[in-house]
Amino acid sequence: METVDYKNIGATIGFDSEAKKVTAKYYVQFEMLQSVDSVYLDAVNIQITGREKRSFNVTSSNDKIWIHGPFQAGDTYDTIFFYEVIPKQTLYFTGDQIWTQGQGKYTSHWLPSIDDMNDKIEFDLQVMIAAGKRVIANGNLEEVIVMDEKHIAWRFDMDHAMSSYLAAIVVGDFDRVKLTSTSGVPIELYYRPEDSLKAEPTYRYTKEIFDFLEAEIGVPYPWQNYKQVPVRDFLYAGMENTTATIFSEAFVVDSIGFTDRNYVNVNAHEMAHQWFGNLVTETEGTHHWLHEGFATYYALLAEKEIFGTDYYYWKLMQTAEQLRSLSEEGKGQSLLDPKASSLTFYEKGAWALHILKELIGEEAFRAAVKGYLSKHQFKNVTTADFLAEVRAATTIDITTWEADWLRQTAFQADQVYESLTKSSFVNDYFKMSALRSKPLSEKGEVMKQVLTFPNEYLGQEAVFQLASEPIEDAIPYYKLAFASNNLMVRQAIAVSLQEVPFQLKTEFESLLDDPSYVTMENALATLWINFPSERLRYLEKTKYVVGFQNKNIKLLWLAMAISSEAYGASANEIFLSELKEYTSESFSFEVRQQAFAYAMELELFNSEVLKNLLNATAHHNWRFRNYARRALDSLLEDESIRLKLESLLISVSEKEGRYLKTKLEEE
Repeated sequence: METVDYKNIGATIGFDSEAKKVTAKYYVQFEMLQSVDSVYLDAVNIQITGREKRSFNVTSSNDKIWIHGPFQAGDTYDTIFFYEVIPKQTLYFTGDQIWTQGQGKYTSHWLPSIDDMNDKIEFDLQVMIAAGKRVIANGNLEEVIVMDEKHIAWRFDMDHAMSSYLAAIVVGDFDRVKLTSTSGVPIELYYRPEDSLKAEPTYRYTKEIFDFLEAEIGVPYPWQNYKQVPVRDFLYAGMENTTATIFSEAFVVDSIGFTDRNYVNVNAHEMAHQWFGNLVTETEGTHHWLHEGFATYYALLAEKEIFGTDYYYWKLMQTAEQLRSLSEEGKGQSLLDPKASSLTFYEKGAWALHILKELIGEEAFRAAVKGYLSKHQFKNVTTADFLAEVRAATTIDITTWEADWLRQTAFQADQVYESLTKSSFVNDYFKMSALRSKPLSEKGEVMKQVLTFPNEYLGQEAVFQLASEPIEDAIPYYKLAFASNNLMVRQAIAVSLQEVPFQLKTEFESLLDDPSYVTMENALATLWINFPSERLRYLEKTKYVVGFQNKNIKLLWLAMAISSEAYGASANEIFLSELKEYTSESFSFEVRQQAFAYAMELELFNSEVLKNLLNATAHHNWRFRNYARRALDSLLEDESIRLKLESLLISVSEKEGRYLKTKLEEE
């Protein structure tokens, strides 16, 4: 039996960016369910620095804060105390930003709370920050108070309780766009001031997605407002904190970038979580698909609304192939396995819902979802809760579906094929892909037809098939593909054609003008290799193109300019300096990783680059950290570089130095 029910947590939080420390005044209100001598909050390495008079005695241990009573069952209590902590995770200082990432149960690293999704609490946060910065947090911004010339307090209020892992704060230099949903919900979309021209393409279709989800789900958006903010060096694509989604700034794009790397899917996925995960929350990992499967499925439906039915089935086909391959390798997983992979929870979960809707019909499916959310709003749920609403909405027996899609580890490929082939586009694609083993002489007419009036997915498939044909035979078909002026068909040429014959040189060069950074990058690299005498012309044409947030084209351009010395020795030094600078912690990890890759290729291992690489081995983003550590292992095989690294021990941080010593001692 539970001992205590935490009702409200309020905190006034301040940050020391230099020390990476949090200081706070903390308020908690709780109702006793049993009579006990003390209660606790999860709190990792949080130190109590004081308490208000007449408050209960409060003490701390390594992972908890204890509030000492005695307390009587049925009574409600509150207390106020002060604390400080240097969080080892969950709250991050990245450049000029501060942001949090609860990820399931780790908010207790910066805010005493409960590391359990089943305990829902109303969080009302106030953040003290330097003037000139903006704060985004859960709930409604009630007021901004000027404390003095240097400090401002931002006070937020939540109307409803939520799980602790969804508490969030972002601090940084942001502007915003304000929208209002058709139902009247305020929507705020944040961006760095220097990215003002990217705000529209980044957040394109946001209102349409919001309105669609409200209508499709059938339950009004349950919170006061909705905010989205991109941050540097984020750990994942996005996180659905209640009313305040935080996402990676890698999705901040201009109109060209939107073609290849837009935010639409992540936008819809995190927004759907405001219902599935936030309004109703799993009791435990066994039911994690109720979060991720639903969010993935409704994001797909939103994309279908925006990009069309062919796009919807194209994405279903792609994930089905991944799941089928995994299953055939004997690695299939049950949706009710709490240790299942993201692919299972997200994509198999979405497929389960797609098949369920086909089985019981759209009307019954919508009624079941509406009943499920309405009955259990602001509560915790299990799979049985959802299934009960499905059975209440239809007389169709779902027992076999439940066994096949929730409990079976094997992916139901036959059911999937039957579902996919209800789409005429999918049937055409299967026919096209069946020609892969056929020689061009047998499929030429089909290829001509597909490339002359291309559906972009069929056209891409045709181009990829051309890559395995003798180039002399394929040239006429490539010319048709170029002439189609279909952006994605042309992109398929850019990524698949490695040896460009002179007969296609002019057409291939035209890819540098396509509004796609993926196309430009691949075309530039291929032209550089195939036509060395034209390198300066290609460099001049692309010298002002930056590319995505990771500066993919800019960094490729610098590497090419350095390799060719086309601009002379003095310019080359400038280019070298710029490329090395991009490896520093002044830039996001996406930029740094690209820069390190080129630095390794060009063997630019001076002390500056090596020191930056050591810094990266301690980065909070585990994917980037692991990349840097693998790169360091490779470099340590070179004795001259090993000596350079040894000389850096006195100039790096303690953490970086400890790691380097460990690697140097390995033999």
